[in-house]
Amino acid sequence: MSSLKFAFLLFLLVHGVLARGSRREEISFDQNYKVIYGGNHVVSLNQGKEIQLMMDSSSGSGFGSKMSYGSGFFHLRIKVPGRDSAGVVTAYYLTSQGNGHDELDFEFLGNREGKPYTLQTNVYVNGEGNREQRLHLWFDPTANFHDYRILWNPHQIVFYVDRLPIRVYKNKSNVGVGYPSKTMQIKASLWDGDSWATDGGQAKINWSYAPFKANFQGFDVSGCQVQSLNDHQHCVSDNYWWNSHKYWQLDPAQQKEYENVKQKYITYDYCTDKHRYPTPPLECL
Repeated sequence: MSSLKFAFLLFLLVHGVLARGSRREEISFDQNYKVIYGGNHVVSLNQGKEIQLMMDSSSGSGFGSKMSYGSGFFHLRIKVPGRDSAGVVTAYYLTSQGNGHDELDFEFLGNREGKPYTLQTNVYVNGEGNREQRLHLWFDPTANFHDYRILWNPHQIVFYVDRLPIRVYKNKSNVGVGYPSKTMQIKASLWDGDSWATDGGQAKINWSYAPFKANFQGFDVSGCQVQSLNDHQHCVSDNYWWNSHKYWQLDPAQQKEYENVKQKYITYDYCTDKHRYPTPPLECL
C-alpha cells in the first residue's frame, strides 16, 4: 500500500471515530422514565426524544424514573414556560419514598412577563427542608434548553446550571449534619404553586395564558441503580466515576466560578437569613 493511500485511510478512520464520539447518543423517554400523573397533559415529541408537560386549570403533569438510585450525576435539559408564568412551578428533583424523605430540588418559579425567573434549590434530609437558596439566572430559561445537573455522591451534592456550579452541600455527617442517603428517584413536574411561588403568593396565575408548557430532553441517566430500599451500599463505591476523587470537591476553576455565581446572582440564602436562623445551621459554618 502506498504511503499516500495509507495516510488517506488513516484520515478517514480518525475523523470517523471523532465524528461518532462527538455525537451524544440520544435515548428515548421510555427507556428510563414513565408518566406519573396528568397523562393527557403529557406530549411526546421528536420520536420520544423530547417530552412536553402541560398545565391548565384542570391539572398539571409529571414524570419519573422507572428505577431508583443510590448515587449519580443526573441531568435534564429543560425549557420552562414563557410569557406570563406567575405562580407556575417547573420542578426537577430527586426524591425518596415514604416518611422522612430525602430530596434534592430544582424549582423554577415563574413570574410576570418580562420579569426574571427565580431558580430555587432545596435539600431535604429525613423530611426536613427549609434549606432554600434562590438566584436569578443570567439567561432567559424560556428561550432555549439548558442543562440542569445534580451530582450526588458520598462527599458532596453539587447543583449545576449547564457546567457552572451554583450550589454545594457538603457531607458533614461527622459533625451531626444530616446528609441525603436514601435511594431516590428522578422526577419532573409542572404544577400550581400559586399560593407561594411568585412574590410570596401575591402574584396569581393568569389562566388566560394556559396551557403552560415545559419541555424536557436528555433522558440518559448516569446513576447507581438499586433494586430495593436496602440494596444501595454498593453505590458509595469509588468504582463509579461520579464517586471518584475528582468529584469529592470542586477544582480551583469551578470554585472560582461558584464564588462568582454566589456574588452576582444569589438573591436569597437561608444560611445568611438571621431572622429565620439567628444561629446559622451547622452545614453553613
